[in-house]
Amino acid sequence: MTADGIDPTAGSVTTAGSVTLVGAGPGDAGLLTVRGLRALQEAEVIVADRLGARAVLAQLADDGVRIDAEVVDVGKLPGHHPVPQDGINELLVSLAHEGRRVVRLKGGDPFVFGRGREEQLFCEAAGIPVEVIPGVTSAVAVPGLAGIPLTQRGVAETFTVASAHDQIEALGGGRDHTVVLLMGVNTLGHSAHVLASGARGGDCPVAIIEDAFGARERVTVGTLETIAHLAAARQVRSPAVVVIGDVVALSPYAGIAPS
Repeated sequence: MTADGIDPTAGSVTTAGSVTLVGAGPGDAGLLTVRGLRALQEAEVIVADRLGARAVLAQLADDGVRIDAEVVDVGKLPGHHPVPQDGINELLVSLAHEGRRVVRLKGGDPFVFGRGREEQLFCEAAGIPVEVIPGVTSAVAVPGLAGIPLTQRGVAETFTVASAHDQIEALGGGRDHTVVLLMGVNTLGHSAHVLASGARGGDCPVAIIEDAFGARERVTVGTLETIAHLAAARQVRSPAVVVIGDVVALSPYAGIAPS
């Protein structure tokens, strides 16, 4: 209140912040979209995942790209979620209500097993405007890195992307229907057994691409009958993408025996 009785805050409106969901891609800063990079450079706070997202931020810093935003790590490890999804949702809204420009940086694409739509709906229900900037999903980029096309004329005309946490039993089709499994290392033996018992058969080709675009990048090729044994022998670890179908035989790695 001033000396003349006027309240300078009366009628003022707090500027609302915003949330932008950005897909970081499969972990290579070169595959981040230009629009996604611009959003990171304009952000005041970045809420980042572990897979893909933090690697991209580190690579950008190494390349001399300046990003001034505060970074909040909400990364999840297999079986360990230090910040549960409900907590992430609340954090995005809280930061935006402070009037800040928030980027939610998610590995891959926000809408491919990324729970991005859940976060969008939660923020919008709280009155926070949300923009979505797609990313390159690892389901497509990682097989391509290993020379595996998900579709190929005369070999495969369709593909399915599934989480290995889903019911593998529900996946129909034969070897001409490519299957890409995300988060599939821990349940590989079960998945391979179930799919081998169907139309694909035990000799259906399988590839596992580990740590794509990372320092431990490695490809293991086998069949539904042999892949679990090969993975155990080579101590295959997450993150990894599993590709199942005849398209695997088109990879230059298909003729190389794993060492």
